[in-house]
Amino acid sequence: MNPPNPPKTDARRHHDPEVRGFASDNYAGAHPEILAALALANGGHQIAYGEDDYTAHLQQVIRGHFGASAEAFPVFNGTGANVTALQALTDRWGAVICADTAHIHVDECGAPERVGGLKLLTVPTPDGKLTPELIDREAYGWDDEHRAMPQVVSITQNTELGTVYTPEEVRAICEHAHAHGMKVHLDGSRIANAAASLDVPMRTFTNRAGVDVLSLGGTKNGALFGEAVVVLNPDAVSHMKHLRKLSMQLASKMRFVSVQLEALLAKDLWLRNARHANEMAQRLAEGVRAVDGVEILHPVQANAVFARLPNAVSERLQQRYRFYFWDEAAGDVRWMCSFDTTADDVDSFVAALKEEMAAR
Repeated sequence: MNPPNPPKTDARRHHDPEVRGFASDNYAGAHPEILAALALANGGHQIAYGEDDYTAHLQQVIRGHFGASAEAFPVFNGTGANVTALQALTDRWGAVICADTAHIHVDECGAPERVGGLKLLTVPTPDGKLTPELIDREAYGWDDEHRAMPQVVSITQNTELGTVYTPEEVRAICEHAHAHGMKVHLDGSRIANAAASLDVPMRTFTNRAGVDVLSLGGTKNGALFGEAVVVLNPDAVSHMKHLRKLSMQLASKMRFVSVQLEALLAKDLWLRNARHANEMAQRLAEGVRAVDGVEILHPVQANAVFARLPNAVSERLQQRYRFYFWDEAAGDVRWMCSFDTTADDVDSFVAALKEEMAAR
């Protein structure tokens, strides 16, 4: 029996596809190669819940990047990846040491605490990066039953402030954490941007540096949806399959998550997209540095530019381009570049910034 003809749709476009801003790399659409991969995976029947051919082939791709023992567990989103990974690394009484700017602390609506039942032990950092010395501010009291037990160090690569850990810095953290009997989780929602910035393979600062479990991002780098928990050290976790289901992150039609990650990682799409976004951020930073009265706050090492300027200027500029305040009281803003940001987008934004600054 032949399948029915595809139905006509009444869907219509409700936005201008030529309009792009600098609010978030989540604002970008899906890369055309991702959409083509989704269409390729469509049609016919495939076994549900991860027993499909696409998820099986994704494992080969993941091992090519992260070593023969790596195993990927596709999930719906980044918060789900982080909460599932951290649960897998902790006991009921366990705690997670992280930077006070970490996404798991600031931007996940308390999901690690409420859904994962975890205690987060946060440490202030000047640049979003933990160090062994900063970790030691919370790495104590393992035998104290009155205190949540530090069991995991979670770092973000690149960080929420746009800075990037070097492989040596990650290795030092892993060695320090492991010496204390703790495990290491890496939130890699923008891991491709970090690898592009460092110009090294992702394995250099993950499994080879000692990271136990990785939250592998796709959405911010051109995917339509979907991330993965990648277990790098099988001895560090147990029952990941059960935890994924318990955490409501098991996709029935998993082939549509897996094929996107395969399209990104099988060749070089992940790196092309990340390099372009990083290059646009460098172009933006270069233009902004020429604007009197605007201060760049952190090293521009990936696809984010953090700046300080008068709030009134930012508010007027926001009427022309979407972006967010990072710290409105201080006048700090964040500008993000994406795989589809163009040089004209950047140059037009810088010109608008100059106009608004001149109109103070």
